[in-house]
Amino acid sequence: MKTSRRKVLSAGLATAALAGIGAPYITRAQQKPPRQARMVPQGDLNVLDPIWTTQNMAAYHGAMMYDTLFGIDANFRPQPQMVGRTDISTDRKTYTFELRPGLKWHDGTAVTARDCVASLRRWQAKDGAGQHLFARVTDTPVVDEKTFRIVLSEPYGLLLDALAKTSTPLCVMMKAEIAATDPNTQITKHIGSGPFRFIESEYRPGSRVVYERNADYVPRSEPASGIAGGKRVLLDKVIWDIIPDAQTAASALMAGEVDFYELPPIDILPTLTAAPGIKVEVFNKLGSVGQVRLNHLHPPFNNLSARKAAQLAINQEDIQRAAVGNPAYYRTCGSHFACDSAMGVEDGSEVLMMKAPMAQRQARARELLKESGYDGKPIVVLHATNIHVMNQTVLVVAQQLRQVGFNVQLASSDWGGVVTRRANQNAPEQGGWNVFYTFSGGNSTASPISLFAHAATGRKAWFGWPENASIEQMRTEWALASGLEARRAVAQRLNKTMMDYVHDVKTGQWVQPHAYRGDRLRGFLPIPENIPWWNVERYA
Repeated sequence: MKTSRRKVLSAGLATAALAGIGAPYITRAQQKPPRQARMVPQGDLNVLDPIWTTQNMAAYHGAMMYDTLFGIDANFRPQPQMVGRTDISTDRKTYTFELRPGLKWHDGTAVTARDCVASLRRWQAKDGAGQHLFARVTDTPVVDEKTFRIVLSEPYGLLLDALAKTSTPLCVMMKAEIAATDPNTQITKHIGSGPFRFIESEYRPGSRVVYERNADYVPRSEPASGIAGGKRVLLDKVIWDIIPDAQTAASALMAGEVDFYELPPIDILPTLTAAPGIKVEVFNKLGSVGQVRLNHLHPPFNNLSARKAAQLAINQEDIQRAAVGNPAYYRTCGSHFACDSAMGVEDGSEVLMMKAPMAQRQARARELLKESGYDGKPIVVLHATNIHVMNQTVLVVAQQLRQVGFNVQLASSDWGGVVTRRANQNAPEQGGWNVFYTFSGGNSTASPISLFAHAATGRKAWFGWPENASIEQMRTEWALASGLEARRAVAQRLNKTMMDYVHDVKTGQWVQPHAYRGDRLRGFLPIPENIPWWNVERYA
């Protein structure tokens, strides 16, 4: 007779029960699961300064250990976070902020107004919305230990929105001596005041990041909403496990070794959905918008004809089919400001949206490339291999550029390597680059001001460094316009100008489901462009 493992276990239990006859009965409390969660994030955390870079991982890290003056709620309205009271002058040019009680740095010292002013000054130097705001800031005086002001040269209705945004870099507060670090230099001390503490002694780049609950954090009294409201921490520890291989990460989730997988490839979602206990959910309803960034500083893409050749060569449908796969999750889009958003206009996008047959587009691209004077010199394309969407997209883009005559040279590395190299403004042969690919959240992309990538301020702009005075003038018009229709009208002109100038080349829009152990965790807040761990509870 064949004996099953179940029968063996049953027999063992029965024997143990018989052996216990006459012995005192001892009750044992059922062991509670540890109040911790393990996440597989989209990539490695190799930059610990959420202001120095716009890398998503650094933004997630910043949201864990730092706090913000304001935060966007679930309805995308700015709400006070570290601020307790706000007064706005009748001419709307002076904002006075008073910090709420109980704010402490992780070293036990009190958060002061001086810290906040220093943090604002550092943030605005690296952020598009911050730069646009501070072009109108005449002073940021400290009134007392808990009070400071922002004084404007003219009213600016987006001030609170800029301070509250979820897109990178978030306007996080740091200690004044840390915030005094040059914004183009990474900080070396990591002391926050947020709901979690970063455990630096357990930090292993490429492997592991650990956060523990900040027992001294005083949450607001309101319910959590977006990155606003009461950030109540219900977990003692959150661990990030860096697992580059998608199949390995998916297997770890199904086996219960990890609890949350941020970016599972679309083609393995059916397997995850069918697995017991796993929940698949889209947090960011506007999804992500892909963009090929062209380096405007160096040949060949300092020439408009070469940029137009690249624009004609790139086919959104081919890219999305390779990178996402399932049409239920992606769409082609001719807007710089996220399709399906209030500013999702597509004026001027005909050249991008495949109105002509591909053979005709490629022929015209070759003509433009010749007109540009391109000499066949290799163009360096930065290639992140450890994030599925990025890896697949760059492989397709490289092939599409080759088909029209570009001599493509892939510079392959992990995403951390791309993040480091993309900041180099030197010529490609001196450590710089010609092309890289990234994506931004649809929520931040929808604003011409909030997303730094929309700026066209030359060497002060985001990576690629486009420079166009008309684009900057229209961004300002948009920010100062009153009402949705007026802003949309500006966005229509702006989108066409950015398309004609080839500010960058959009590669389509898609939503990315997350997968997590719904049989263990609950309480996730659907925040665009961030993975919050406050409000999350482990219940089994």
